Amino acid sequence: MKHHYYFTIITLLTFIQFSFTQNSIGTITNTDNAYNGYTLFAPNASNNTYLINNCGEVVHQWTSTYTPAASVYLLENGNLLRTGKIPNESISFGGVGGKIELFDWDNNLLWEYTYSSETQSQHHDIFPLPNGNILMLAVDTMTEIEALSAGRDPNLLTESKIFNEQIIELQPLLGTDITTVIWEWNIKDHLIQDYDSEIANYGVVSEHPELLNFNFLNDNDGVANWLHFNSIQYNAQLDQIILSSRKLSELYIIDHSTTTEEAAGHTGGTYGKGGDFLFRWGNPISHGIGDSDDQTLFSQHYPHWIAEGLTDEGKIIVFNNGNSIRFSTVDIFEPETSEPGVYIFDEETGYGPSTPEWTYEDEIDPENFFSSILSSAQRLPNGNTLVCDGDSGYFFELDNTNTKVWEYVNPDSATGILTQNDEPTANLVFRALKFPIDYPAFTNRDLTPGDPIELDFDISDCLQLSTVDNVKNKIALYPNPAKSTIKINTNQNITKVEIFNNLGQRIASYKDKTILNIEHLKKGIYIIKVHWLGNVAIKKIIKN
Repeated sequence: MKHHYYFTIITLLTFIQFSFTQNSIGTITNTDNAYNGYTLFAPNASNNTYLINNCGEVVHQWTSTYTPAASVYLLENGNLLRTGKIPNESISFGGVGGKIELFDWDNNLLWEYTYSSETQSQHHDIFPLPNGNILMLAVDTMTEIEALSAGRDPNLLTESKIFNEQIIELQPLLGTDITTVIWEWNIKDHLIQDYDSEIANYGVVSEHPELLNFNFLNDNDGVANWLHFNSIQYNAQLDQIILSSRKLSELYIIDHSTTTEEAAGHTGGTYGKGGDFLFRWGNPISHGIGDSDDQTLFSQHYPHWIAEGLTDEGKIIVFNNGNSIRFSTVDIFEPETSEPGVYIFDEETGYGPSTPEWTYEDEIDPENFFSSILSSAQRLPNGNTLVCDGDSGYFFELDNTNTKVWEYVNPDSATGILTQNDEPTANLVFRALKFPIDYPAFTNRDLTPGDPIELDFDISDCLQLSTVDNVKNKIALYPNPAKSTIKINTNQNITKVEIFNNLGQRIASYKDKTILNIEHLKKGIYIIKVHWLGNVAIKKIIKN
């Protein structure tokens, strides 16, 4: 009997380590070190938003009338907040949307909001605030006369308009058509220029890092879309917002605690600076410090604070696209502060640090990892990092040795749903986010896996680690990895639980238990057999 267990376990572990090597789309790799969770993404060319497990099976799906204008969010109550792309001939750069929608878990539309006209549009990103309000990233149009009146060098105007980036805070009243704007911030209120001394915002750029140089283009053309903000994220502990400018290769942090009046000025709010920058990073030459050698960001996306409780919590992680250097990285850095939310500025070196403290790049050849647009990176609860290589719809998860432990290629493309072994093309994804299986949105939800997205799929080798079995009998183990106890989450009457080591030897047995004490186990990989009513489920656990 022991030899039978030995064969079963070794076979099982072999499948865990080497599954999916033949696939070209869907799940390519799913190893034992992958974080056990559900991944949310909305393909750029699709009306669908998918939630998949590590095998690529769809556990839930939402469908809209619109393709996404980039971002989607799964809220803790199970609602889906998403952007939608509607036609706008006057404002048409990549990421323009104009629509926000809120769906419940069952795909019922609860609320929608349109911000789109000849002069204004929502674009790229939104952010759901803890109080139910929504931050919306948008542009409105400054005419050529308005731009010149704000100190724009006319030689840097290649269109007859300039886009003013703005943040608008919306307060929806669900069940009605009423949506109230309760706060607003505009970049046009925080400009400095050294071109025209007759204009009020004239000054020495290097002496005002809290303001944006209206005539710094970072070697880009002077088109209306001169900034191209592509991300807005929020830190509730600090009540601060972080913004990302793709064109200027720089990120900015501002104070959200201000009133709208204070947000248009230079004083007020918790940090006393009104709507001016509290911090900026990535390209110090933009505000007259250093030179091009000091640049650390290149057309980046999705800078955000790493959540509390995770590895490197409170630090900032960013997908650094690397357009001008032709390879991408994922970077983590911690702003230098004198106290929480108060950033240190040095007149010679600017805001610190001078370089990221952690960087991922392809170790064999950096150019093997390059996404010129889109993309994201997320630190996961087990310390792994999920990366979305957006322009190829390729997601991969890195463990703490930077080894790829999970890989997935989006099969929903602009040409339709791809078939297994098709060459993936036109399958762009703006952002991918992975959620733990105990995320509140999943409580009392049916997450029975369905088919993968791709056609002619083959997931026969897939073993999901600690997920719900694809049968009516649900068995889940968590946390996993674990240090001291493992809880069995099930609706079955458990009669016996056995633990085996990797030699097939039974080393522990429990009767009528759903909470297992594993403190006595050494660090390593173990197999758990859960017995109930003549049935057996085999699961793998990792003891930390």
